[in-house]
Amino acid sequence: MKDVHIHIERGPYTKEWIDTFVKQAVEMGLDEIYLLEHSHRFQEFSPMYAGIRSYSEYQNSWYEKRTGCTIKQYTDLIAEMRQYTFPIQIKWGLEVCYFPDYENLISDFITSFPFDFATGSIHWVNGFDFDHRAEFWKDINVELLYNQYYDSMLALVNSGLFTGLAHPDSIKCFHFFPAGDLTPKYRLLADALNRHHMYAEQSGGLALNYGFPEMGMNLSMLDIFKRENVQIQFASDAHRPEDVGKNISEMRSALYQ
Repeated sequence: MKDVHIHIERGPYTKEWIDTFVKQAVEMGLDEIYLLEHSHRFQEFSPMYAGIRSYSEYQNSWYEKRTGCTIKQYTDLIAEMRQYTFPIQIKWGLEVCYFPDYENLISDFITSFPFDFATGSIHWVNGFDFDHRAEFWKDINVELLYNQYYDSMLALVNSGLFTGLAHPDSIKCFHFFPAGDLTPKYRLLADALNRHHMYAEQSGGLALNYGFPEMGMNLSMLDIFKRENVQIQFASDAHRPEDVGKNISEMRSALYQ
């Protein structure tokens, strides 16, 4: 059993910190974990975030508080950790925010080091941070935003840059839903994931980090992905060691019942 989305961002780049994630993984019955960092953490990705920084003072402040590391600090940690033997398998990678105008930059950094995986995600649509605060949705055209979100996600998959798709239904985090039928978008996404040999996360992140009652993808999306034999991997979206493996068993049982 594996957990393919675990952030290490809240601690130092030391073996002692990594050991806390491994210990929890063992206790949760996992035999493999995917450790990663957000692209916004690294100075080298800063050009991608110019648009979201200029969108609002809140977003600019949010970004400035979270960035500043260098890719080399992270890759040095990975190189060091690969010298050790752990009781479980560890894969190392990045969660990269996808912006279509920066595919070359993304490609350069993904290929600059032998990462084990690269997960693509959508966190902003036309500069808007849909998953930060519910009050920011005031005056947002929900129908339009959802369609733009899935168009961006389809472009992400078709870019061919990534091995996995992070939390593909996270736009529902604050319980705003469109009236229209999105199943045609889900079918296009399923087809693109298969063509590019990518997995989609069945993520417990919204339940863990937002208290969302539904686990993972909405049932319509999940049914289409299952019917089209999209590769599905389970993810906690943990940001703390104690959350490693959370909701994995429940999501596995629900998917394979």
